[in-house]
Amino acid sequence: MKTYTISEVAKELNLTVYTLRYYDKEGLIPFVERTPSGARLFKESDIDALKIIECLKSTGMPIKEIKNFIDWCSDGDSSLQQRYDMFMDRKAIVEAQIEELKKTMGVIEHKCRYYRTALDAGTEDIHKNDKIAISTTY
Repeated sequence: MKTYTISEVAKELNLTVYTLRYYDKEGLIPFVERTPSGARLFKESDIDALKIIECLKSTGMPIKEIKNFIDWCSDGDSSLQQRYDMFMDRKAIVEAQIEELKKTMGVIEHKCRYYRTALDAGTEDIHKNDKIAISTTY
């Protein structure tokens, strides 16, 4: 079975070695084996687990909650409901984030149109009769 060093894993996942050590310290990767000298040896399954950890982290999930998930995985089938519920909660959070990003994109698209029109006209004065002033639309 192929194993990877911490540096190789860091490079593959675009993480720092420090981040991987932090995850280990926080108990997020208790399954990672070590050599007799203490160096971490990562397997493909460890890398897959780290990808899930990074996914959860990208949703804003706190490290403590990610740790709960890792612990539940170690519990086996008895924690399937908790894991399912956790992912359903995350799904709802991400859906809300997407809606907020859509609103933000709407403002950005409006401002792109605003400035494209002003550039084409050579002046912002083209918008002086608009209901929304520049100061109130970012």
